[in-house]
Amino acid sequence: MVVVFGGAFNPPTLAHKEIYFLIDKVVGFDHFIFLPVSNKYNKSTLIGDEYRIEMLKILIKDLPKASLSLLEIDDQNYLGTYESLKRLSQIYPDEEIAFIIGSDNLWKLKKWINSERLIKEFKFIVINRNKQDATKYIESDDLLNQNKGNFRVIRGFNQYISSTAFRDSLDPSYVTDDIYQYIMEKDLYRGR
Repeated sequence: MVVVFGGAFNPPTLAHKEIYFLIDKVVGFDHFIFLPVSNKYNKSTLIGDEYRIEMLKILIKDLPKASLSLLEIDDQNYLGTYESLKRLSQIYPDEEIAFIIGSDNLWKLKKWINSERLIKEFKFIVINRNKQDATKYIESDDLLNQNKGNFRVIRGFNQYISSTAFRDSLDPSYVTDDIYQYIMEKDLYRGR
């Protein structure tokens, strides 16, 4: 199985690293891909692609089955998760592809580009967050429930660290020491 973790990683935190270990323990995988969105994705708080790429390289250096994909960074326009997963399927034709999503994003999933095809054609690993009941939400939504076999809900993720919390506080305990040092050297997230 190839697990794809998409996101802004603005910055990558200890929670992102913990998700790698949790999914390896609970689900298992052959390959884990961090897939950062580019600055073409309309999100006002994103710092430059080059900084987030460097921080992800720092994060994954000790994760043996992890790699970084620049598919979305290299795109001329933001094409969406469906197109990215289709292209990754061509790179790994003999592997099942699963996309990680937080339970707090499940309700937004139907607004994603090509959402219906995405939900029907790909597997999702749902990280239950903030004590939400992702299983109940999936069962209550017609499209998600019709495709509930494509969703695997993972419980036991107790990290409450977020990139937003780091940007608001610059608390060094939210990121690895090397990432914090990089952020300080590059003077990132200060004076936003």
